[in-house]
Amino acid sequence: MSSSLPPSARVASQSVLSAAQYAASRHAVWLGAAAIITDEIGRVLLVHPTYRDHGRWLLPGGVVESGEHPHVACRREITEELGLADLALSGVLAMHSLSPRHPDIRPGTPFPGEIRYVFDGGTLTPDQANAIRLPREELSEYAFLETRDAVQRLRPVDGQIMLAAYRARLGNTATAHLADGRHILDVPALDRHDVHVRYRPMWDSPLNPGPVPERLPVQQAWAWCFVPDGRVVLVADPSPRGALPMLPGGTVEQTDTTPEDTLHREADEEAQLTLTDPVRLGWVLDETGEVYGGVGPNARVRLAARVTDIGPAAVDPATGRPFARLLATPAQAAALLGWGPPGARQAQLAIETARERWGLPTAGPTAIEEVPVEGMQLG
Repeated sequence: MSSSLPPSARVASQSVLSAAQYAASRHAVWLGAAAIITDEIGRVLLVHPTYRDHGRWLLPGGVVESGEHPHVACRREITEELGLADLALSGVLAMHSLSPRHPDIRPGTPFPGEIRYVFDGGTLTPDQANAIRLPREELSEYAFLETRDAVQRLRPVDGQIMLAAYRARLGNTATAHLADGRHILDVPALDRHDVHVRYRPMWDSPLNPGPVPERLPVQQAWAWCFVPDGRVVLVADPSPRGALPMLPGGTVEQTDTTPEDTLHREADEEAQLTLTDPVRLGWVLDETGEVYGGVGPNARVRLAARVTDIGPAAVDPATGRPFARLLATPAQAAALLGWGPPGARQAQLAIETARERWGLPTAGPTAIEEVPVEGMQLG
């Protein structure tokens, strides 16, 4: 019935319809349910079906059967597809409406439209990942993939859904509401800047306390830069394949006397941060120095510092473009950096340092936000 009619007229019109006529007038769509499931460094689990001839992968999940609730269907499909019977679903990350005329629908497919729920299936331990068993008549393989690779294996609209749902989990934002792959409400910061998890190699995370051995040159200095409410600043360098987040800092240059000098210079250039009282947390070993031209073993220093001012956004002189500047809890930052459990431990060390040294609070769960273009006066 036309939604332009006043409520009283609609009720009167419906009263003259038979039950069958009224039922036929209602919008009918398919229901689907899927889950975002990751490994310990944040790669997303995809499965490859045997029943599709276009080679596209899928998130774990499937069809909601008649009379079935979406969360029940999702648990059933995870059990059937992966053999993980006790996997908990902690919330709805995204709800998506796909129209019958979307270009990703194959021509000639009888399709009335679909509403899909995407749930948070959490993080699998290595033992859980090793316990995955596929029904070979339905799925040929599975893989944990970086999001930039995952979107290449999914249908375009499925890639958009996956990214929005995963970013809702990472950014602690409300359930993403999508229509044909696009946000219908405000676009969260991670989606607005197309931010992906960085997925650093595991060697980049274990932190060594104490001074850097004299035999190791220091090639890099990054810092957990805290604002007064206990959050930290991340910067994300835009690129055609998506923006990759990092802690403020960068490569030690010949003009830098100390790693702290590097931090002050890079934090100002990249994020327009004014820092005070940087303190070293430790260092991580780069065994090859490949990104520095194969210089061999070297150290990458990790610090914590307090932010006293954030200036207006500016172009980074090294790249010729402005970086996205994000405010995140240390736990959110560790997840976006893709350092796995060692990164989470480093984040906790940074939190403890900020509390003991500067009296800063531990930031509670909150949405990732963008630093205003005009900057922030922090006092």
